[in-house]
Amino acid sequence: MCGCDYMDLNSKLEKLLNFIRSFKSVVIAFSGGVDSSTLAALCAKELSKVVAVTVVSPITPSREIENAKKAAKEIGIKHEFIEVNPLEDPNFVRNTLDRCYYCKRNLIKSLIDFGERRGYSVIFEGTNVDELKEHRPGYKAVKSFENVYSPWAKFGFRKDEIRAIAKEMGFSFYNKQPLACLATRIPYGVEIDGKKLKMVDEAENAILDVVELSQIRVRNLNNVAVIEVERDEIEKFFDVNVISKIVEELKKVGFKQVLIDLEGYKSGKLSYHSDNVKP
Repeated sequence: MCGCDYMDLNSKLEKLLNFIRSFKSVVIAFSGGVDSSTLAALCAKELSKVVAVTVVSPITPSREIENAKKAAKEIGIKHEFIEVNPLEDPNFVRNTLDRCYYCKRNLIKSLIDFGERRGYSVIFEGTNVDELKEHRPGYKAVKSFENVYSPWAKFGFRKDEIRAIAKEMGFSFYNKQPLACLATRIPYGVEIDGKKLKMVDEAENAILDVVELSQIRVRNLNNVAVIEVERDEIEKFFDVNVISKIVEELKKVGFKQVLIDLEGYKSGKLSYHSDNVKP
């Protein structure tokens, strides 16, 4: 349940809407998650020239593409795709603690190029104020560009407030679970390559074909798959047929061993041994 102060929320929302109206046209960095989708919906109501742009890359979960298509259709917004390959950047491939800085910087450059070619004045992206409490090198990249804004963060919107706005607007994605990029499944310091990312993506999709889950991460630890799901859904794996099918499918993908993390899903778990930094 949202613990929002609705008077404060309405005040912030009006400031946000005035900010949106101050621009003639906007490109939304659009993942299809609740933050970017709700921001896109507000912009679509206020502006005549707005486009949601989804980046397709080797680190994009394939199911996120379908989610983005569905969200854009529900909003009724113009939706386009661009391709970006962070694996072409050795700074990203090295997978250091500032990995997300290089990834986000390349992504923003691509969005700026897209906007300039199409005559859009600014870029919006969906970082919220809760995320600024965490290690966010990607947000540092966002702040390094002119005419690139994070409206939720700028006006102090929390995640629960964004969900409340989306719910009030009647959108089905208001309670959508976050879906981080595939690189977060690989421990810092382990070089990222297309094969590791593809194994993770295929493994997660395979598991979801076997069992319905609200959240899933397959961490790739030297070709050992560590499955993380919400703690109250771990019991769904206590079935011999389910386990056998999942092990079979993940070994087809290329994993040598399949484990289940009984602690349950936690965002940024692979970074806990890196000075407790969360990606």
